[in-house]
Amino acid sequence: MTSTVSDQALVCASNQSIFLAGESGPVWRVVEGVVRLDRDSGPIRQPVQLALPGDLIGAETLCGQPYQLSASAFTCCRLEPVRPDPEAASGPLLQQALLQQLDRSQDMAQLRTGSVLQRLTHLMGLMGLEWRPEQRALNGEADAIREALPTLREVAQVVDAKTETVCRALAQLLPPRSRKSGPVRAVRDWSSTAPGRLATAWAANAAPLGAAA
Repeated sequence: MTSTVSDQALVCASNQSIFLAGESGPVWRVVEGVVRLDRDSGPIRQPVQLALPGDLIGAETLCGQPYQLSASAFTCCRLEPVRPDPEAASGPLLQQALLQQLDRSQDMAQLRTGSVLQRLTHLMGLMGLEWRPEQRALNGEADAIREALPTLREVAQVVDAKTETVCRALAQLLPPRSRKSGPVRAVRDWSSTAPGRLATAWAANAAPLGAAA
């Protein structure tokens, strides 16, 4: 799969490769969408982290190292290269990458522990999907959420569950797909929202959902 790249931006469709472990290149900043970072273990990709708008990926290149993980578009996304001045210190970027790593590690822990319902709720929150746990989403909202999610296989890998379990959990969270024809109602664009605040708000909503499916 290919990506559209320019000096200003890299635009990827869902599931497209951004870079592979072992390659060299610039540091990238996620502008829109969600990026998946994986450790390659033979033919198997092991999810390590999700990068959200504002996050840096590939920061190890600032230390003269090749990319340590492979990156792909978890959702449609846009990135921009971060090219620091060769004469400027890279400390601030490395500090940002370190603090970001702490936040995303906590996110990944929540995506892979607890009930599958809790994991999916946290994932939807990170993606900025407008779902209210106190009441089941309306059909139009549910259709929009389903359209915005990656494939069941991709979601299942990230939340460490079987595809069948994810399918059942989504059926509990959302009403059935609407049979009405016409365009799906757009999901609110949260790309400009601070990822830390967004993750905290949705993580708080995840707790009371109950046992796994």
